[in-house]
Amino acid sequence: MFDFANPYLLYLLWLVPLLYFIYWLARRRHRRLLQRFGRLDVIAHLMPDASKYKPAIKFVLRMIALAALVFVLARPRAGERMHDETTTGIEVMIAFDLSNSMLASATDDPQGTSRLDRARLVLEKMIDKLDNNKVGLVVFAGDAKTQLPMTTDFYSAKMYLSELNPSQMQYQGTSIAEAIRMAMNGFGPDENIHKAIVLITDAEDHEGEAIEAAKLAAENDIQLDVVSLGTTKGAPIPLPGKKGEYMRDYEGNIVNTTVNEKLAAEIAEAGHGIVVNGAAGDALRQLTDQLETLQKSELKHVSYSAAAEQFPLFGWIAFAFLIIDIFVLDRKNSWLKNINFFTKHPKK
Repeated sequence: MFDFANPYLLYLLWLVPLLYFIYWLARRRHRRLLQRFGRLDVIAHLMPDASKYKPAIKFVLRMIALAALVFVLARPRAGERMHDETTTGIEVMIAFDLSNSMLASATDDPQGTSRLDRARLVLEKMIDKLDNNKVGLVVFAGDAKTQLPMTTDFYSAKMYLSELNPSQMQYQGTSIAEAIRMAMNGFGPDENIHKAIVLITDAEDHEGEAIEAAKLAAENDIQLDVVSLGTTKGAPIPLPGKKGEYMRDYEGNIVNTTVNEKLAAEIAEAGHGIVVNGAAGDALRQLTDQLETLQKSELKHVSYSAAAEQFPLFGWIAFAFLIIDIFVLDRKNSWLKNINFFTKHPKK
């Protein structure tokens, strides 16, 4: 079967008759200009090096090259063959904390990079290293919801990460247990595929039951790793859109949010995973190394047909005719000057 990857570009072939029409008008005008000086058969003797046929030959060569280049752009294909492709990997569900405390600094400096931005950076780089694995996204605060179902579309996953903001959550707070349960429900039905949850949070759990949820994940052969953000010293929570202003409690005091390292470690231990400090320089390496401990399974088997590209042939045709055009001069060849191919010589 012969087809084109970009068939709409074949409309460019209309340039050939268009350019021929322009060429014909130019030659006609040229003849009229010469006729001002006299009869053409007389004037021809005054231009012994001018060739009648070379311009037409060069035009034909260029039009063939142009047509060949159009075929190159249209990408002709032929000779379909069946290909089988099997991808192996794991399923990773990301549980992303979108409570207001994630707006606070990830360091002791209140003006430092926010926990939210630091989390985005770590996860974007992690997704780049997931290769053929599947990834999904759950966001949570006072409740949890699936933001992105399990997929191999990493571009969409990174796009969702860049748009995450606490304002997306209807209820504030931090319900880690609900986030873990929601993440567990997001995995595919295949029990043979190894699974992992990456929980990214400052571990300020307001609802409880996080340890029990982590144990439930481990019982279902789901590894639970925690990326903790923030410091024990803590940082104030900036108010969105109000530079220099911070969240205050009912008594008017500035709210200081700290990371609960003890709870983060207990969740990771209960989930048979590790806890990683999101501000550490090797946080990404620790996380990816841990995920690599899970054995990869067959995720999908794809059979598809692919046709061999034929455009290089037309590229060589265009190149050959352009090279020939360079060596075809507009003037007559010296050894053909005395030969007239279209006049019969009288018999002697």
